[in-house]
Amino acid sequence: MTEDRRCIAALTADLVILTIREAALQVLVVERGTDPYRGEFALPGGFLRKGESAEAAAVRELREETGLDGESLPLEQVGFYTDPDRDPRERVVTCAFLAVAPDLPALPAPEQGSDAKSAAWKPVAGLLGDDASLAFDHVAILRDAVRQARTKLQYTTIATSFCPKEFTIGELREVYEAVWGVELDRANFHRKVKSATEFIVETGRLREGSGGRLGRPAKLYRAGGGDELVNPILLRLHRRSGPDRR
Repeated sequence: MTEDRRCIAALTADLVILTIREAALQVLVVERGTDPYRGEFALPGGFLRKGESAEAAAVRELREETGLDGESLPLEQVGFYTDPDRDPRERVVTCAFLAVAPDLPALPAPEQGSDAKSAAWKPVAGLLGDDASLAFDHVAILRDAVRQARTKLQYTTIATSFCPKEFTIGELREVYEAVWGVELDRANFHRKVKSATEFIVETGRLREGSGGRLGRPAKLYRAGGGDELVNPILLRLHRRSGPDRR
């Protein structure tokens, strides 16, 4: 009889939820309340239940561990992580998801029975620095998800997902600067986004209380109907590089 070499593995879903808070790219993490890695930070996520899809598990775990409604977030797959030793308990394969959203709220306490002790927003730069420390292989997952978000910023209209429903071009530029870790040339950026088809649309309103560089209230825009940018927003628009954001 031929030896059965098939692998039996548990399945999990992990989430990288990115937002911009205090002018910095931040990610949602939880403090683990159980072993392994008790007391350490990790990405929210957990095991799939019987009859549950990875997407459904991601939404449920996000709600249980952080109180956020995952059904209202645009989840997209980052990839599968299959290293045999990524979880000390057993062979575990995880499907990682990415979502970006404008300034998300403070977080309530996790639901009773959750693996998470608490949830918090942390700057991405600190978690991906030389002293990076997250449970399991979550540093690698976070790095891949941030790289995916940065690339999508160039070729898609995803930047508007970090903004409120109405925003100024200056606020949109700050999204690029926070995610890329660079300072962009204001005039070049303004021309680039204004010329992009179905990227942003003027609302006809002004930002109350804004003065801008010339003392005039800034125009408000909303997201256009497009998904892809015909002419990418490239890093060559930058004026001064920031610190290594990895």
